[in-house]
Amino acid sequence: MKNKFFYIILAFIFSVASFAQEGKQIKVQSDRTIKDQNRFPGATILAKVDKQVYMQHEGIEIWCDQAIHYGQDKFVKALGNVKMKQGDTIIMTSKYAEYNGNTQFAYASDNVFMETPSNTLRTDTLFFDRLRQQAYYRSGGTVRDSSNTLTSQIGRYFMDRKQYSFNTTVKIVNPENTVDSDRLDYYTENGHAYLYGPSTVKGKESTLYCERGFYDTKAKTGYAIKNAKIDYDKRTVFGDSIFYNSADQFASATNNIRVLDTANNSVITGHYAEVFKEKDSVFITKRALAATLQEKDSIFIHSDTLMVTGKPERRIMTGFYDVRIYKSNMSGKSDSINVDQTTGYTKMIGRPIIWSQRNQMTGDTIKIISNTKTEKLDSLIVYQNAFLVQEDTLKAGYNQVKGQILYGLFKDNELYQVDIDKNTETIFYQRESEGELKLIGINKVLSSSIKLLLNNREIEDVYYYQNIDGTLYREIDLPENARELSGFNWRGDERINSKADLFRGESPPELIKITGIPLPKDEADFFDEETVKRLEDNKSEGSRLLEQELKDAELKETNEQLDSIPLKKKVKEELNTEKKKNQKDSTNIEH
Repeated sequence: MKNKFFYIILAFIFSVASFAQEGKQIKVQSDRTIKDQNRFPGATILAKVDKQVYMQHEGIEIWCDQAIHYGQDKFVKALGNVKMKQGDTIIMTSKYAEYNGNTQFAYASDNVFMETPSNTLRTDTLFFDRLRQQAYYRSGGTVRDSSNTLTSQIGRYFMDRKQYSFNTTVKIVNPENTVDSDRLDYYTENGHAYLYGPSTVKGKESTLYCERGFYDTKAKTGYAIKNAKIDYDKRTVFGDSIFYNSADQFASATNNIRVLDTANNSVITGHYAEVFKEKDSVFITKRALAATLQEKDSIFIHSDTLMVTGKPERRIMTGFYDVRIYKSNMSGKSDSINVDQTTGYTKMIGRPIIWSQRNQMTGDTIKIISNTKTEKLDSLIVYQNAFLVQEDTLKAGYNQVKGQILYGLFKDNELYQVDIDKNTETIFYQRESEGELKLIGINKVLSSSIKLLLNNREIEDVYYYQNIDGTLYREIDLPENARELSGFNWRGDERINSKADLFRGESPPELIKITGIPLPKDEADFFDEETVKRLEDNKSEGSRLLEQELKDAELKETNEQLDSIPLKKKVKEELNTEKKKNQKDSTNIEH
């Protein structure tokens, strides 16, 4: 019995509410009232004499020079200097507007201007659904706030969350940057923009590209994922994720990064990089690898950390911790390296070692000099404790040369002469030049300086200068422990013989998981089935919304032209662009 009483009361409340809703008419005030049943059956013409026509309905106010009011339909057409106001949230002006009290749906056309507390919108045609608190245009619009101008072909404004959703030929312009995108969601309160589809952020000194991204238009910071890259002057940085600070001209890239330097024909890869544009510097770590093209043959440098500094014409690259070098005819290792790509000087410090052909060279410091014009190896210098070792032809031992300083000369990238100065010592396995290369003896010589001439990567001639003291030993007369000079250290097992050897003994780095930017949530179409039914059930014969068929036909033609432009299928499917929604909207309104 109690439940039955409850349902009766509930039904009574709904019937009263429905009656109250139906009873709310549009209130009007007008200097002049005219009836013309032939032209406007069932309508009253309201006109301005001294004051504009004024209308009010459930929180919305309308002013205009002339109005056609259909009282029974709760529908009004406003003409001339139209102004609509909803509380303190929206003011909209136009030359023509419609408002339906049953649907609480407004339509404005011809020089439409909408103002909210934080931005303004200018467009040719605007739809405003008061029940859902959404505004929508599809004939091109311009939104302005305190620092940005945003334009797009299609736009939708969600008043409850102060968000614009822009679609098709979207552009943001401010004093620092220009943003172009296929689809962009913009929050007017904080200036945050979310980019979907091919997008660029172009500044005075750089251009950021991505197919998914975020940009804070106030802080001038953002991040990009999905085919992200940033272009600077003659330098491009790629990465799975790129953070960007326009104000500081700083960017950082994470995972699978590449830095292309067109000025010096080089590329650096790794899994984390920082770029400081003002200082012209790049910092790369996590499996950092630099490759520089030299005369159709790349030289690779790998270390824990690589840093490139200087203007394009004065680039300097520095590597730290466990540096490894590989070139087709040379390789090396050291604790650190400094490469001046302008002068062609490469300096290796900290247990440096170079392998060239069958020769191993070590010392306290090694300098390699390249010809910047021909891009060929020119010479090398080994400072302090220079040591050259070459394995004997039949691997019976090692030929060794020791001194204070070593000078090497290259021809066509092949080492052909080595000079060693100051307190030199040598051990050579002398063999017959023909036949079975029988060992003649082991020659130990002291001198002030030595010159070695190499041919086909073998030591062909040896010249000793000043204070020469030498002995040729038979193999049986020279014990094993006397066949090595002081400081001898054969490091052949460390030799880098291929690009893959650069990473020998290293575990792959653990990559940071990139959170990413989710696709925008699915929104019901502005003209969804429920809205279209609401408009159809309460339409008035005087509404110009019926005339939208012509504009929809124009929109359809434009969309067909857009379809003819090849777009990436993956992007098209993923974004589910607003263009498809609009085509559906047009069909619904036409029917």
